Amino acid sequence: MSSTTEVYQPLRADDPQTVAGYRLVARLGAGGMGRVYLSHTQGGRPVAIKVVRPELAEDPAFRRRFRREVEAARRVRGAWTAELIDAEADGMPPWLATLYVPGPSLSEAVARRGPLPVPAVLWLMAGVAEALQAIHGAGIVHRDLKPSNVLLASDGPRVIDFGISLASDTSIGTATGGAMGTPQYMSPEQASAGEVTAASDVFALGQTAAFAALGEPLYGTGPSMSVLFRIVHSAPDLSRLPEPLRPLLARCLAADPEERATPAEIVAACRRLLGKDADAGGGPAVWREVTGPELTVPAPAPQPTSVHTRPMGWQAPPPAPEEPPARKRRTALVAGVTAGALLVSGVTWAVVETTDWINSQELSTPKASASAPASSGKKPGPSASAPGTPKTSPKTSPKPSAPPTAVPYPLVRLDEKTSIGLRDPVNRDDRTGDIRLDCDKRSCELASDASTFGLLFPELGNGGLDMCRIRTDSDTAQHTLPLAATAAGSRICVKHPSGDIALLVIQVKSVVRLQGLPDWITAEMTVWRAS
Repeated sequence: MSSTTEVYQPLRADDPQTVAGYRLVARLGAGGMGRVYLSHTQGGRPVAIKVVRPELAEDPAFRRRFRREVEAARRVRGAWTAELIDAEADGMPPWLATLYVPGPSLSEAVARRGPLPVPAVLWLMAGVAEALQAIHGAGIVHRDLKPSNVLLASDGPRVIDFGISLASDTSIGTATGGAMGTPQYMSPEQASAGEVTAASDVFALGQTAAFAALGEPLYGTGPSMSVLFRIVHSAPDLSRLPEPLRPLLARCLAADPEERATPAEIVAACRRLLGKDADAGGGPAVWREVTGPELTVPAPAPQPTSVHTRPMGWQAPPPAPEEPPARKRRTALVAGVTAGALLVSGVTWAVVETTDWINSQELSTPKASASAPASSGKKPGPSASAPGTPKTSPKTSPKPSAPPTAVPYPLVRLDEKTSIGLRDPVNRDDRTGDIRLDCDKRSCELASDASTFGLLFPELGNGGLDMCRIRTDSDTAQHTLPLAATAAGSRICVKHPSGDIALLVIQVKSVVRLQGLPDWITAEMTVWRAS
């Protein structure tokens, strides 16, 4: 195992000291979703705090997915999972806390020591299969089970990131697009955009076990689409695997999801193959051999204490002389006016802070004097109100029209037979919608007879109504948009002549122009409809 100094990195200058009351001890790493830190519960139990990256935190679509997946993950309780124990999807930034597992991932262990022995692979499969029982029992499909999502503790494996991978979209192949998951560990139905069920996780378990036994992915490496093509069209070569593992892995890797073993059947098969060691509890000895000595987890961070000391020789200042009553009243009046002004400015700042400037329009309001003008010695003009003079109503500017309401559509899909409309029904089974996917022998593009497209580049931020107005009104806006330069996460603005504006965020892109693989994309869409 890596040394303690390699695993537990000191906090850096840009790292927070606390997250929602959790005092951070060390940095554990960083990934596609954000940074991971070591902390402890109030009772001293180690936890891993994952803090979402700022650019993801500002994305409303990500927050929706993150909140949904966190709520699902809360239901998972299992001996072989790193349970989610706390989270705040609406935090700034969002974060979550899982039980900390002091051990390497399976990918790290294999990289360090090479393929695992057969008993360790069997204990691995049994533990991960039990974890899948707990995950599937909560109504969750992991979707991204792989060696880096299996941690090896001293007493067995722990499955992590169940349900969270769908929110983060961190493992999508961005070079050529792809379905949710990591290509080398996808099931055939995942690779071809079919229905993803619990059986897909069993296929991934078979591939993960094969990696542990071989020291490399079963379907090889190389470009993502080449790997996916082999998964969809080729039977796995099990001849390189140790003979005792072949029958069980063959059942896990069946092309037909209905023919795959269930997690319960996998556990039973592993117990039979382990024989008396299964009943004698031989797993910990196997894991100690694989993982090496257990790391010493750093102690919780000490609570800060504020100690205020006075210098030697310090004496209390003499009390201020009593003010005359009139001055006291003036002082109180000034203090009251000042406090009121601060309160008003504080409320104004809070409103500005919480306003969604992306979806707002610039509003012109008449300037008003915050206080009476200083006396200049001149008599009041005709606009001043004299005592006994009836007050006239000041002119008011017309109320600004409210900005269009953003209507979210969490999932829209395009292929060469369907289309998308900006007005309901959005998902259409024909080609009558505003947006189509058109492909030729070499490439695919988005096309529309009426709407114009504008691609949002990363330096323009996450985009919104105002930015999409600019991009779709620019000279570069066209009725077609080639998809060669896009990937998962790309943002595309669409404007219809009616005034409707939409923002498409590509979630999955499978546009590869290979025979036998379909061309399609899925996206999240937000529509601002013209009133």
